[in-house]
Amino acid sequence: MRSQEMSSLIKTLERIYGTPKPERCDAEGENCFQDTLLDELVGTILSQNTTDNNSSLAFQSLKTAFPAWDDVLNAPTEVVAKAIYQGGLSNQKAARIQAILRHLKETTGSLGLDFLAEKSSDEVLEYLLSFNGVGIKTAACVLLFGLGRDICPVDTHIHRILNRLGVLATNHPDETFTILQPLIPMGKAYSIHINLIRHGKRICKAQNPNCTKCLLAERCKYARDRD
Repeated sequence: MRSQEMSSLIKTLERIYGTPKPERCDAEGENCFQDTLLDELVGTILSQNTTDNNSSLAFQSLKTAFPAWDDVLNAPTEVVAKAIYQGGLSNQKAARIQAILRHLKETTGSLGLDFLAEKSSDEVLEYLLSFNGVGIKTAACVLLFGLGRDICPVDTHIHRILNRLGVLATNHPDETFTILQPLIPMGKAYSIHINLIRHGKRICKAQNPNCTKCLLAERCKYARDRD
């Protein structure tokens, strides 16, 4: 039943927001800065706990200050932190990025993640989750946006909306991620990821959701309970 409910939800969202075309951008079709898998990973780390605009500015500043990843690896951590200051938590993120680069250099002899393309999605998740500061959402973003895998990362928007609708009853985005994946029809992970985030930013906000303008209200447990 939940699989049918998910299929219906995806179709409704596509009628409202269209069917998004896969591309290396955020949910608003902006901040398309991920040229390589390593760029995708670093860009997603920079997006943690900040706005899309600030993470984009931080990434652009990092690439301007350090044209090559070797430059980032060899720079003092405080200098890297200064370059990504606008993204917030800069000291923590700089140290984590350098730790990932150091591990890649020591284990593969180069600074890249292209070898992940040959691995299964489960193997990619396991590998990326071994790094400090890389959680399920960040790893899933690399799978979806970097490798084009049929995986739906779950952020706070997606977690919030699916629980408000009553499709799921979960306590944490990581739990939502695990339960959600098998419910999504093949080839539709990108669509539901993008469109749920759009809906979360425009209508189903964390505070003061606009239920009166929501085209999902008739199927939404949260909206019914508010009446």
